[in-house]
Amino acid sequence: GGGGHQCAKSNCCRVSRQSAERHPCVARTWVTTDGTHFEVVVRAKECAETKRLGAQRHGEQVVVGGALLRFSKDAIRGESGCCHNPNIEVEAKTRNLGDVTQLPELSSTGAALREHVLTHSVKRGEFTLKSGAKSSWFLDTKQTACRPDGIVLVAEALLDILPSDATAIGGLTMGADPVAFGVAAVAATKGRMLRSFSVRKEAKDHGVTGRLAGALLPDDRVVIVEDTTTRGTSLLEAVEVVRAFGASVVLASVIVDRGTTCADLCAAEGVEYRPLLTATDLGFDPGT
Repeated sequence: GGGGHQCAKSNCCRVSRQSAERHPCVARTWVTTDGTHFEVVVRAKECAETKRLGAQRHGEQVVVGGALLRFSKDAIRGESGCCHNPNIEVEAKTRNLGDVTQLPELSSTGAALREHVLTHSVKRGEFTLKSGAKSSWFLDTKQTACRPDGIVLVAEALLDILPSDATAIGGLTMGADPVAFGVAAVAATKGRMLRSFSVRKEAKDHGVTGRLAGALLPDDRVVIVEDTTTRGTSLLEAVEVVRAFGASVVLASVIVDRGTTCADLCAAEGVEYRPLLTATDLGFDPGT
């Protein structure tokens, strides 16, 4: 809604699970009677998108818990929070989250990234994964990495964990490409210089030969990335190529790790591994 701020203090929140198409204008945390936990940011409607993109800078996020929230004209009372109208109703539209109703708590940046992934990258149905396994959900994480607001969130989350001595970022084409190139570009706007590169799936026998393409140098300290992993084999393949070139690997990361094996594989190779999100963070069982 519009108008000036009014503070309303109460311990109840009326929630309707009806579908809604408007963007959330909503940030305070509530737990509904069914245990769903979410955080809402109350803002003028025309400012909602700005707050979505800048949420991490204000310690706020639009949604936690897989619900897209919107305001109608009457009735919300929040537990210690400000809102433009003390009588606004919060309606929740369920996103493509898993089978749990209460998701793990994340940082504001992680929660905003999770919401973007649930909104744009998670598909439900019957799928056969690259590994050959069957699954009732599919991750097309490029739908997050290739959207401008999505790659900004990925960059913010990755920069939060990036080693201070990292000088380059890349991985196996093409899963790593939008992540590496996008994060390097966003990082540069913040004064953090990272050269980016891509690892070809096969060696090129003409022009600039070999499997590496881009600005990688032999003495670089490298962050290996990927959009999604289930087993971790693509990450480790990129690690092998980078090390053979003479660079060292200081971190491996993915937007979403949906499996259970990548952390152990990286540990066996002496590579620190920190995924931005896991299957559990999205409400799914790992490896399913």
